[in-house]
Amino acid sequence: MELVIASSPGDAGIGCWDLHSSGAEQKVRYRPCTSAPHGLTCVGRRFLASSQLRDSSSSSGSILYWSWNKSQVEVKSFPAEPINPLVSNSEGTYIIGGGSSGEIYFWEVASGRLLKRWHAHYRAVTCLVLSEDESLLISGAEDGCVRVWSLLMMFDDIGREAAKHPYIYNFNEHTLRVTDVVSGHGGCNAIIVSASEDRTCKVWSLSKGKLLRSIEFPSIIDAIVLDPGEHVFYAGSRDGKIFIAALTGESTLSSSYGKHIIGSLSEHSNAVTCLAFSSIGTLLVSGSVDGLIRVWDTKTHNIVRIFKHAKGLNNIFVVRQPFIGINREGIGAQAPLSRKSASLLPPPLDKYINSPDENNEPRAVIAPHTSCDEPLEAPYHSFHVMKHQINELQQHGSSAATEMELERLKLDCNRSLEMVQRWRRMYDDLHRFCVDELLDGSQTERPSGILHDDKLGT
Repeated sequence: MELVIASSPGDAGIGCWDLHSSGAEQKVRYRPCTSAPHGLTCVGRRFLASSQLRDSSSSSGSILYWSWNKSQVEVKSFPAEPINPLVSNSEGTYIIGGGSSGEIYFWEVASGRLLKRWHAHYRAVTCLVLSEDESLLISGAEDGCVRVWSLLMMFDDIGREAAKHPYIYNFNEHTLRVTDVVSGHGGCNAIIVSASEDRTCKVWSLSKGKLLRSIEFPSIIDAIVLDPGEHVFYAGSRDGKIFIAALTGESTLSSSYGKHIIGSLSEHSNAVTCLAFSSIGTLLVSGSVDGLIRVWDTKTHNIVRIFKHAKGLNNIFVVRQPFIGINREGIGAQAPLSRKSASLLPPPLDKYINSPDENNEPRAVIAPHTSCDEPLEAPYHSFHVMKHQINELQQHGSSAATEMELERLKLDCNRSLEMVQRWRRMYDDLHRFCVDELLDGSQTERPSGILHDDKLGT
């Protein structure tokens, strides 16, 4: 089952619908929520997280967590500044947020630790998206720039200092605020499409780092989404239309709307603010300021169903049925939303970067994503959080589900320790090898009969 998740800046909560049903909303509506644009995300299909619009009486915003089975907020975080966009990797090990000052924050989910923070833009960050392999982060901001960041480089202090710029690319062709950014498939050969209040959408090459195509629209575009085949992209405009723009084909291709625009969908009475595709790519979901969510058949361009949320929709995405139960093997299972299911939520996100732990425990892992049909629980937990959860489970009850969860956490904990030990041994071996190579090389380069004393420098 696929679920449509939507929110708005008004205090209407987060709505949830079965994409293929007749339109009845799920029993659970998550409240309260006044989400920022691009500020709603599903973390590892385990829980929802949303950045909140700043209150007039407060100088800082908040980030809220909901488990799937409970309608009320369970975890509240108060970052150092208001956070606008939020994005999480597919396994839910980390969350990245864009601040109103132009800073980007990188948190480990399981511990809540702020692992990295860097100044990314001169003005507020408006949108964030991860590349297909989740090794690159693309950010857009009010300064009109779109920047591409290597997450590996951001954690490599030496490599970052040696680089000319902390980012890989800086696309600065937009003249006004960037409203949305999407990344295509194809790894390093992927494309990036950005939208701006300058009424243009620009297509960039991720491998070449240059502009491929600029498309001008009759109205400001606030939302874009790529067709799964990447032949076209859909652009939601402030005049209520969803334009269809070509990514391939002759440069002379045009319509009455303009060059490269091959058609439109027009049933919304107000601005289209958010777009999403179903997993199989045949259904397009659009949200509007009018509070209606429309589901379109992309082949016939007909509306197949309508969901009603609240006025001012600004976030929407489609997710497969979440993991909220525990099966016989102790692994998260897919099940209908229910208030009886238990969940283990992480702690609040920290404001400040933590100093390294004395025990040198493992942190979030940044690596190219590999697809797998089976749910992976182990990467979600850091070592010290698993230990904390084991203690909690030992102190509460002894139901069958609790026993299975306890055994699973113990196994994951042991595997994490074994992995850390293997990496340490590999590091020690590599370090010894490099030292030996350097010493051997230095000896062969020196004239015979001359010895070098490292202490004396002679």
